[in-house]
Amino acid sequence: MAELTNRGWHRGTAPDGTGFIRAGSGAPVLLIHGVGMTAAIWEPQIELMKARRDVIAIDMLGHGQSPLPPKDASLGDYAGQAIRLLDHLGLEAVSIVGHSMGALVGQEIALDAPERVRSLVSLNAVFRRPADLAQAVRQRAAELNGAENPSGTDATIARWFGNPVPDSLAEAARTTRAALQSVNPDGYARTYRLFAHADATHGDRLSGLAVPALFMTGSQDKNSSPAMSAAMARLAPRGRCVVLEDERHMMAVASPDVVTRCIVDFLESNGASTSARPAVDTAFDAGEFRRALGSFLTGVTIVTAIGPEGEPRGFTANSFTSVSLDPPLVLVCIAKKALGHPVFSTSKCFAVNVLSEEQRAASGVFASKSRDKFSAVEWRFGPTGSPLLAGSVATFDCDMEQLVDAGDHSILIGRVREFSHNSSQPLGYCRGAYVSPGLSQEALAAAPPDMEVGAILEDEGRVLFFETVDGFFELPAGRGLGTPGDTRSLRGCLAAKAVDAHLGFLFAVWDDAANPSRTHVYYRGTVDAPHSSDGKVRLVDIDRIAGLNIADAAVRSMLARYVRECREDAFGVYVGNEVEGEVRPLAKPVSMNTSDPGQQI
Repeated sequence: MAELTNRGWHRGTAPDGTGFIRAGSGAPVLLIHGVGMTAAIWEPQIELMKARRDVIAIDMLGHGQSPLPPKDASLGDYAGQAIRLLDHLGLEAVSIVGHSMGALVGQEIALDAPERVRSLVSLNAVFRRPADLAQAVRQRAAELNGAENPSGTDATIARWFGNPVPDSLAEAARTTRAALQSVNPDGYARTYRLFAHADATHGDRLSGLAVPALFMTGSQDKNSSPAMSAAMARLAPRGRCVVLEDERHMMAVASPDVVTRCIVDFLESNGASTSARPAVDTAFDAGEFRRALGSFLTGVTIVTAIGPEGEPRGFTANSFTSVSLDPPLVLVCIAKKALGHPVFSTSKCFAVNVLSEEQRAASGVFASKSRDKFSAVEWRFGPTGSPLLAGSVATFDCDMEQLVDAGDHSILIGRVREFSHNSSQPLGYCRGAYVSPGLSQEALAAAPPDMEVGAILEDEGRVLFFETVDGFFELPAGRGLGTPGDTRSLRGCLAAKAVDAHLGFLFAVWDDAANPSRTHVYYRGTVDAPHSSDGKVRLVDIDRIAGLNIADAAVRSMLARYVRECREDAFGVYVGNEVEGEVRPLAKPVSMNTSDPGQQI
């Protein structure tokens, strides 16, 4: 008690025996813990929030200093306990933050007594568990007999933190274990039995949730999954989903700074609805964002979201474009007659996955009426809970900013919450057929044998060179494209150095001034780490290329243009000879009049 007083905390007991902690001043926030914990588990959040808020953490029935719940308790019993505490403290309305079981209690209060709740945060909440998870949880509940169960505690720690527990989570696991070991066994058993069967209690009621609501979980929380949070946010009229990358069930203890910042940001925005969404902290680098959007050429995308039952949904579309850099907005169109239109037109969020050449098959699957499209691809949940496909050239994870009715299509305008991109070759679509804007290797293979074929191979802002014994730097090049067994060819040159490269776009073509019949062709491409152990293979930062000792004047000139175009993010193709020629842009601005802007393929 002295420790609590010294920290500015008050440990109190309500007339009905409910234990609680109170600290700070300002707008009131009620914290409700999960099964097996106590009010003290919120210690990091109390410390971080008490300077600006009146923070109240309750001991749930059967936990901490609070009395046991009835043997056949309902969520209403736990919600009633919390409301009695608010009455005792003279608080008419509060914001509620609940974790796991506490999230279900918070939802119960918000649904039954909306006048008492200003906003709601559900952390790691369960919702309509899949059959296998539901069976496992209910089996564990049936085995509880009110006795201490050390092996059960070990199993819980393993589920929540991993087995073995990673070093980075060891302290959080110790704190959690201490709470589990000190809980009243009867209180734990009665509460867990209710928790095991309450995951669908609010399924038909969330559409009537009047308050702003944040549903947040971790990408690695398999029992309170991103799909569950996304489904709840979808149903709640003012719901919002946030998925924290690499976090698990006890993320409020393991990563308190990150979790509390998300909570506070939401509370301070007052959980504005989609129609009046607060500005999201998207401090994007404008150049990087533009380059990510530029990954889509004439391309193909798969648009994804989570359906009303928590199921992943997706469709193939070529009607994607950027709208704005500030704020970061993109749009995609979907036909009203599409099977997925009811899902996507009512979704709170969606993701756009720009496909690579290797994903042509996935494009076909998602353009079909297959019932299990996602079994054909590798994917993960993004920050909004929407599926992100592995191997994509770029991904844009979006909140729904606006739905626009446009003839026989709907336009989904998304505010980008997070994006990624890489240097893979994008898949294209033109005039009813797929196209590959990358290298035509068949054409190069048929080129004259004395044609020099070289490559500027990139890796995260660096370019691959071979250093000669006399200190010069050369780009990979050879006589024709060739094969790995032909040591004079480009492929043979790369194979000899154990370099795994991917050739991409044409960058320069010129005739040899001394021998006009001989042509030089250079492509841009990528090289994958780890690289060759050959000591003469160098990766050089783009900004250092100008200082390299390069013997061939034509290659020096080409690389100077390459560096300049990298900085300007505007590439062209040089055509001419080693003395003179011109740089032709890859595309010229034209006046477009697209007759079918929302075609689904």
